[in-house]
Amino acid sequence: MADRLNTVFGHLRNQTVKSELEVRNTAALPNWLNKPDDIVIVAARRTPIAKAKRGSFKDTLNDDLLAAVFKAVISDSKINPEDIGDICVGCVLDKQAATVARLAQFYSGIPEDVPVYSTNRQCSSGLQAVMNVAGNIRNGAYSIGLAGGVESMTRQYGSSAAGFEVNPRVGDLQVTQDVLLPMGITSENVAAKYGVTRKEQDEFALLSQQKAMQAAKQGLFDAEIIPVTTTVTDKNGDERTVTVSKDEGIRPTTIEGLTKLKPAFKENGTTTAGNSSQVSDGAAAVLVMTRQEAARRSLPILGVIRSYAVKGCPPDVMGIGPAVAIPLALEKAGLTVNDIDIYEINEAFASQAVYCVKKLGIPIERVNPKGGAIALGHPLGCTGARQFSTLLHELKRRGKRSCGVISMCMGTGMGAAAVLEYPGQA
Repeated sequence: MADRLNTVFGHLRNQTVKSELEVRNTAALPNWLNKPDDIVIVAARRTPIAKAKRGSFKDTLNDDLLAAVFKAVISDSKINPEDIGDICVGCVLDKQAATVARLAQFYSGIPEDVPVYSTNRQCSSGLQAVMNVAGNIRNGAYSIGLAGGVESMTRQYGSSAAGFEVNPRVGDLQVTQDVLLPMGITSENVAAKYGVTRKEQDEFALLSQQKAMQAAKQGLFDAEIIPVTTTVTDKNGDERTVTVSKDEGIRPTTIEGLTKLKPAFKENGTTTAGNSSQVSDGAAAVLVMTRQEAARRSLPILGVIRSYAVKGCPPDVMGIGPAVAIPLALEKAGLTVNDIDIYEINEAFASQAVYCVKKLGIPIERVNPKGGAIALGHPLGCTGARQFSTLLHELKRRGKRSCGVISMCMGTGMGAAAVLEYPGQA
């Protein structure tokens, strides 16, 4: 694996990000019928991702972040906000998530008679929000829905607001004890159980940073990011106005620097701050409707949802979630691993990402071509929705009919995956 990573890394150092679709034959993709009730995505945008506690969004409320992306997708699609049938927002840590979503709705000009709710499926909350809306459209509840994800880890992470009472029966079974394991320890468990070395983890982390930096320099994030103007308070209490348009987690990284970092969760462990996802703040939104509705409004289709799967796995190695969920989603879509052009796999930790890529036999050049959460950050409830923007805008940039996968692991031991088709430019 290390040799493969080094080979790809060397390629990325010296060349621009290239589309594999330029040389790949897409004839193997299923000839899906374009049905009026297909669930399609017509807009997907996100905020930049800022560093928690010391970044540009440290003083910005969740509802303001969410309102920014709501307004962006409404502007992109030019729909009448009154036509939205429902709104679902993924959020993990904020106990007031339902209130936050309602406030964001009002701040973005969506009228009060449009309903809203929040959902929490750990790190896949943003993806789950999109799939909740998609499912309700499929069931005929409405024809247009708005989904999103948001997380201010600055305001919630490690605070009493994120705490919970432990059921006294939790110690009765080992599996229930494992549910409460710190995420960093589960990363160490994956590395130990499946033989993922520190070298492999650091090389994967380096690759993530290099790909993200290269993509940022080429402006490949511009189509998905909506700039956010907000205020930041310094240590003296003075406020200043800033416009945030770039991800803050991308930084120059070397293998020497990563190697020097000490284990963060376990003495003599392999998981460090450098090969783990960053604690971050951010939001994303996705506009979902039927193909028939998109055609009626003359809206271009950014992506078609072809399948979705969620599957459990042992809580003590929760990071293997993508390895159990992706095969199920591919099977539902009638696809194989090699039919997918881009895999957006959330990099909770390099240990689990490396394992999943190896286990499934995914060509490394198809994994997170613009970097992942190690470089960009992982605002928990936002990430799943953020991946829609990152994946679909990249497939659109490449221009040809193609398929992508969004996947992540979840605390308590689960994986989720969705298969999306970009139909190509007419």
